[in-house]
Amino acid sequence: MHRLTIHELHDRLSTTEVSSVEVTEILLKRIREVDSRIKAYLTVNETEAMESAREADRRIAAGKCSQLTGVPVAIKDNMCTRGIKTTCASKILENFIPPYDATVVARLKDEGAVILGKMNMDEFAMGSSTENSGFIITHNPWNLETIPGGSSGGSAAGVAADECIAALGSDTGGSIRQPAACCGVVGMKPTYGRVSRYGLVAFASSLDQIGPITKDVQDCAILMNAIGRHDSRDSTSANLPTPDYTRALVNDVKGLAVGIAKEFFVEGVNHEVEQKVWEGIKLLEDLGAAVKEVSLPHTRYAVATYYIICTAEASSNLARYDGVKYGFRASGSTDLAQMYEDTRAQGFGPEVKRRIMLGTYVLSSGYYDAYYRKASQVRTLMKNDFVKVFAECDVIITPTAPTPAFRIGEKVQDPLQMYLSDIFTISANLAGIPALSIPCGFSGEGLPVGMQILGRHFDEETLLRVAYTFEQNTEHHKPSPGLGASG
Repeated sequence: MHRLTIHELHDRLSTTEVSSVEVTEILLKRIREVDSRIKAYLTVNETEAMESAREADRRIAAGKCSQLTGVPVAIKDNMCTRGIKTTCASKILENFIPPYDATVVARLKDEGAVILGKMNMDEFAMGSSTENSGFIITHNPWNLETIPGGSSGGSAAGVAADECIAALGSDTGGSIRQPAACCGVVGMKPTYGRVSRYGLVAFASSLDQIGPITKDVQDCAILMNAIGRHDSRDSTSANLPTPDYTRALVNDVKGLAVGIAKEFFVEGVNHEVEQKVWEGIKLLEDLGAAVKEVSLPHTRYAVATYYIICTAEASSNLARYDGVKYGFRASGSTDLAQMYEDTRAQGFGPEVKRRIMLGTYVLSSGYYDAYYRKASQVRTLMKNDFVKVFAECDVIITPTAPTPAFRIGEKVQDPLQMYLSDIFTISANLAGIPALSIPCGFSGEGLPVGMQILGRHFDEETLLRVAYTFEQNTEHHKPSPGLGASG
């Protein structure tokens, strides 16, 4: 039962073949059996989950069954959940319990979904491996010695290990797509503004976006139907008509133009990753898509641009954690300034401190124009590159990550190598376009490989169409890590 997708489970719940209470009990049992090795969860919401399941069964009995009613899902721990701890995997928020739900959480509850708990992540979503969590390191269910990706590593690992039916993650520079690739699941970063950020704890406000992590493309569309709507409480939420994303699930790519950007197939990409992505491109071509080479010339500046903009915004956003208003406060300080320093020194981990210092530097007097303003100008050039390419292409295909999942500890001491894990994903955040990662095969060591599909602003439907067609003509999404109760 825990291996079912949202749509498979919905079929059984709606006919009362099973109850939400039964399914939720099975998922909670699954968490108890395997999460001691995966460490996907920071908080398991057992009591409230069972009550939600009972309420879902009452809804179903009354004939009020949406696609998500009674379906157990999990939430990345940087989205506010009323009455449930929201820590951002940081000691500075270790005991923070929000008084309200993030919009996406409220919308899942409105649909009758069961919230199983909160998933581990890199602290404040800053990382590519979930090794920067202030509490635990999450393991990849395909190989427990490797990373699950980051920063939504707990969400991706939880879905891959069947510890939830689906999950929500957030993506600032690849934090949904890269872990989805590492764990062999589907992950989508919607267009900036498509999904409300109200109640998402901010890392870099002009880049952050919430999106689904699921077992297949149909589930991705179902979750987007629930969360992808305008929200007046988020000033950056786009007030546009919302399509039914499941109607985009058509097994046909005939006539679509697929762009292959040469800047994404460069030296340093793992040869197995490159091979699997090219096999995926060839399949789409065989199915009727027109493949053409394109160029995104400013892509080479993406990493530098991203790490100026995101650290500057992080420096500003994280200034609120000062030990005064809420969260952790250091004890024993002799004055206010010392309390600020001690609180932030003890409450933040090394990666968060590194990014705050970098961001403070690039925003400082005398350096703002040289760094932040220049990065913002380059960001505009990158966005214009995509606009030009999408005038002649419907989607762009790239690898999601340059390598399969690497070993835990392998890159911890080398921040630059760690930052390069996001080299293929950060462009979509800088340009604000939607992007999706889909499994496209396995490495020789049995680790998943992800293929990334990029699309026009607010054209998630074409991404879903291409991904669904690819999925319907392959078997890459069907294997499971095979974790049993005893290993």
